[in-house]
Parts: sequence; structure tokens; C-alpha cells
Amino acid sequence: MLLLFLLLFLLLFLLLFLLPPLAVLRQQQSRGPSLSWLARLQHHVAWGLLCWVAAWQQRRLEQRTLHVSQSQQQALRSCLKRAQGPRSPLRGSTDMSTFRNHFPLTKASQAQEEENGGQVPTSNQHHGEASLQATLLGLAALKKAYPEALAPGGKACVTPASPWPHPLPWPWHALSQVSSPGSKDPEALLLEALRSPGLRALEAGTAVELLDVFSGLEANGEELAEAIAAGNPGAPLPRRAAELQEALEQGPRGLALRLWPKLQVVVTLDAGGQAEAVAALGALWCQGLDFFSPAYAASGGVVGLNLWPEQPRGLYVLPPGTPLIELLPVKEEPQEEAATTVLLAKAQKGKEYKLVLTDHASLTRCCLGDVVRVVGAYNQCPVVRFIGRLGQTLSVRGEDIGEDMFSEALGRAVGQWPGAKLLDHSCVESSILDSSGGSAPHYEVFVALRGLRNLSEENRDKLDHCLQEISPCYKSLRFRGSVGPARVHLVGQGAFRALREALAACPSSPFPPEMPRVLRHRSLAQLLQRRVVS
Repeated sequence: MLLLFLLLFLLLFLLLFLLPPLAVLRQQQSRGPSLSWLARLQHHVAWGLLCWVAAWQQRRLEQRTLHVSQSQQQALRSCLKRAQGPRSPLRGSTDMSTFRNHFPLTKASQAQEEENGGQVPTSNQHHGEASLQATLLGLAALKKAYPEALAPGGKACVTPASPWPHPLPWPWHALSQVSSPGSKDPEALLLEALRSPGLRALEAGTAVELLDVFSGLEANGEELAEAIAAGNPGAPLPRRAAELQEALEQGPRGLALRLWPKLQVVVTLDAGGQAEAVAALGALWCQGLDFFSPAYAASGGVVGLNLWPEQPRGLYVLPPGTPLIELLPVKEEPQEEAATTVLLAKAQKGKEYKLVLTDHASLTRCCLGDVVRVVGAYNQCPVVRFIGRLGQTLSVRGEDIGEDMFSEALGRAVGQWPGAKLLDHSCVESSILDSSGGSAPHYEVFVALRGLRNLSEENRDKLDHCLQEISPCYKSLRFRGSVGPARVHLVGQGAFRALREALAACPSSPFPPEMPRVLRHRSLAQLLQRRVVS
């Protein structure tokens, strides 16, 4: 029986191997109404194989999450054995105490955190086992929730980076894509998507990258329409160019569905600092669409798997295995971290933890700074929501305004600005820009808005009031005059895109590209300062 199964598997693979790549077939059929039967056959067989591999990965996940302590013990032993050398037998105890002593907890220096946008610079090995598992299970979950989204030509990626953590080898890498995989030209990717009105799924590396795509689409709509009209003379593309212009004339709200009437879901990879972009996209350009992230990724790799595309906000399973994940209660002091971490089986529902990752390649044990709240369990593994990043905390007098707290205050303030929609923001402590000028230290806040061109003094003051409502400590410091009022600046279009390009140009730029909300490099803060319009 096993031999028969292997022969069948080999036959199917050879069938795919002998067929020309699906992207080539799709290009040959670009002027026709539908794909050839050969392309459809390749698509069907390739998806059958992918679903089989995904089912195998699902069974592995089930076994590991049912026996999470055993799975993490194996990962722990693997790290210890690598540290002692591949040819040396594993000596001594392999309990957590031994592991902590062998791998002391490290934290990035302040300068490294600034350079990396607040991330801990662990090795950039995101193409590991957890990443492959996240990709396969994410595609299977997406196909189950939105079957038509993964039909031939049903999805397109509009950024050079993919939301899927691990690239799939041929013949799977071209499945359902309307553009050639691996393309690095953002304009070419967007044009290919715009030429395909039947899309069911729209992909982008992260939500902030997709925000840049839609902003660029509005700014360069006329040029894109001309490129579409000139790209294929004699085909029905001039009509598509007219549809693009007509859709843009109606404004940003619901633009995606006007461009692609059959669109069902937006797929982006979740990383730090994406919540505002998701909210802005959902309220404007992608109104009426579902959002799905296959995984939560940090600089150390994939740390959470999303098995529930139907959830409005991302829920992630923290998987056992490599990289080894430990949980550190947020209430503990830094000097106590090494003694108080717990493994996944010990996580308690309702509690918040910092993530500690031991990278299997570099054998570094780092506190990432990402904070999660345990909301449930998948077998014996915790299911979490990501709350924020401790490296994104504001503190000029010891008040410690966290990322989630500041975002809540800013959201309340923007809600009181008539017609305004928040697109992006970053903060700077006044000492970074030397902007106190003899006055009390304060926050400099840079915002990108839609629907509001100028900020009145009354509107600017509302942020400071909201911060005082949320933080009693901040309110007390403001009352005593120890902290000055937050200063709000409106930046022009493209300011945050320029910031992201500057971050991506750094040699140590991590994967995935997190969006820093607190800037600690003067050059980055000055980049936004030069683009202030109000």
C-alpha cells in the first residue's frame, strides 16, 4: 500500500514537472477569456499535493501541541547539543535550570534597538521549519475559508515582499498568482494586479506596505491608467484603464472593491506596528473586506501560527519546537528574567507575557520585547493576542507610556478631530531633537492623516488631555510641570513611506520590517521633521 502511494505521488510530481510552469501558461493565455485545460490541470494537481503536505503538517502540529512539554524538551536538548558541538555527547542535566545557565538571557543594547527600530537583533532565519509550517497551514486555512480566492489567477501580491513567511518551491510558487513570482518592481506588480479585475485575494508583505501601495495608486493613478491602456493594444485593456480612472474619482473609501468587485480577503504578514495600517485600510481603501495574516513574525522568526482566518483580529498559536519560545511575566524586573521564564505548558489564561526566543542557528536567547496576552489554548499550547512592544515605550520622567497606551490615547484624540482618519504616527522624546529649549521635556508626535489638512491648537491639545485620562502618572507629572504638553505635527504625503525606505536601507534591517512607533535616532526623527506641513 505504501509503495502504491509513493508511485502515485511520483507520477503526480512528474506530471507537474513535465508541464510548463503555470505562470508561462498564464502569460500565453493573457489575451484569452480563460486558462487552458493544461494550466487548470497543473493547478488542480499542484493544489492536491500542497493540501496533502499541509495535512501532514497539521498532523505534526496536533501531535506536538498535544505533547507540548515533550516537544519543547526536544528543542531544549537540541540547543544544548549544538552548543556543546555536534560530535560531543550530551552531558549532564537538560532541565530548564541547566538551559538558563548555559544560555543567559540577553537584551539588545540601546544603540542596537535604535538601529533596528526597537527589535532585538537575533539571526534573520525566517525560512525555518515554523515558517514553512505557517505558510502551508495558512494556505490551507485560507483555501477552506475562501475557496475561490485560490482559484487559478485568483490572487496577486502587490509588493516585492510576500505575506507568506516561507517561499514555496516550484511547482507551487506560481499557484493562483497573476504575476510572476519573485518580481521586485512594485509598479509592475501593481499593474499586473490592476489588469486582473477578477481577483479574489490581494496580498502584500505587511499592512503598512499595502498602505503605501494605495497611497501611491491614488497619487499616480493617471500614469497607471495610461500604462494599462498602452500595455496591450487591441485587448479590452483601454476599458480597464477607464474603469481605474472612474474608481479613483470616487475617492478612497471602498476603492479595492471597485477595482476588483470579486475581492474577498486581504492577506498581509503581521508584525509589530501594523494595527493602525490595518484599521486605516479597513476604514478606507479596503472597506468591506476581511483581513488575514498567516503568522506573527518577529526578528527571530515566526513565533505564532494563525489557524483561524475568520477571526476579525489575529489569534496565534505559539508553537513548540524551534525556535524555542519561553514566556516571561511582564510584571517581573529585568534582573529576575532568567529565573522566572516558563515554558508554553505553564502559560495562564488572561496573563500577559514577554516573549523570549532561543534562536537555533545563532544560539542566542533574547527577550524580544513583544508582549502577548493568553486568550485560550490549542490542545496544550497557548493561543495569544499580541498587545505591543516594550521597546516602543515613551518615558521622559519615568512615566513609561507603552505602545498600546499611547495608541489608545492617540486614537481617542483623532476621533475628536472632525473628518480625520489616522494613517500613521511616530513619536520622539524631546531630548532626541533637542526641542525642549529650556522647557520641560515632552513628546514630539508626527501624524499622517486623511481628511484633515491643518491642525488647530485645540485639536493638538486633545492628545495631551487624552494621555492624562489614560495615564495617572502622566497626569501627575503634567500637573507638577515636570513634563510639558505633547506637541503634535502633521506630516505630508509620503513622509512615512520615506521613513520606511530609510529603515529598510539599514544594513541591519530585520525581517519582517516592523514599523517603529518611537524613534530613537535623530536622523530618522529629522526625516519626519523636514516633512511637517502643519
